[in-house]
Amino acid sequence: MLGHDCHSPREVSRIQTLLFVHFLALPVESLMQRELIDSLPLYPEGRACRRPTARKLIDLFEEVQRHELSAARRPSVVFSMKLSPMQRHILRLSNMREAYEI
Repeated sequence: MLGHDCHSPREVSRIQTLLFVHFLALPVESLMQRELIDSLPLYPEGRACRRPTARKLIDLFEEVQRHELSAARRPSVVFSMKLSPMQRHILRLSNMREAYEI
């Protein structure tokens, strides 16, 4: 690439930041997997997953949405999707009941 210095302090800083975020994500992923080591039917066909991965758990919540509508001098209105029984079960196992008002 002409005229582009990939070793500039700005580029190095971005790479360091990305590596740091990745470093923080690894233990979080491990904790998620360790917390939910029980058999869960996470496969599309409903088969039990003996060792659920963080990716499977994240995929399960991929389509969950929550929106908050705010207007001046009015209380906020929250719109949220209804969770599936499996999603509620996972939040209970994760001790995250308050996260989505189960």
